Amino acid sequence: MAELATIARPYAEALFKACAQSADLKGTVAWVDELAAIAADPQLRQLADNPKVTPEQVLGVITGVARSALPDAARNFLRVVLENGRLDALPEMAVQFRGLVNQRSGTSDAVVYSAFPMDEAALADLAGVLEKRFARKLNLSVKVDESLIGGVRVVVGDEVLDTSVKARLEQMKAALTA
Repeated sequence: MAELATIARPYAEALFKACAQSADLKGTVAWVDELAAIAADPQLRQLADNPKVTPEQVLGVITGVARSALPDAARNFLRVVLENGRLDALPEMAVQFRGLVNQRSGTSDAVVYSAFPMDEAALADLAGVLEKRFARKLNLSVKVDESLIGGVRVVVGDEVLDTSVKARLEQMKAALTA
């Protein structure tokens, strides 16, 4: 996927520079993530790859599917991406754009995999502990993974903190079979 990362970098950087002066970077992150989710759909990619379909038609489909009305900046960005045939790189553009926004604000995205749904109080307590552990502000998102049996698995960038029952059982199995 190094090629997609290379293709996506100039688009993400250009979008970041264009929106850096804006006070609504979170709003920009929201619509970039939404566009990336839409662009990841295989049926949309198949439509976009059809030579009989114009970029304006694909733009119309994407804006029609979007949950809310896209701002002009989103439409312009999407138009440039489509005209250059880079729809397949849009999810990677969103990842890199989010990385630039996080770097500017001194935060990181963290995904907490939990065996059970977490309430807000437990998540707030966990956030405090994790921010001390990783020494930075974290933007937490929670995903339920029942295979963990219990505990949590936290992924921050390329760092993983696994305190799940499943991981402990695997460690015990490795120790016993060694």
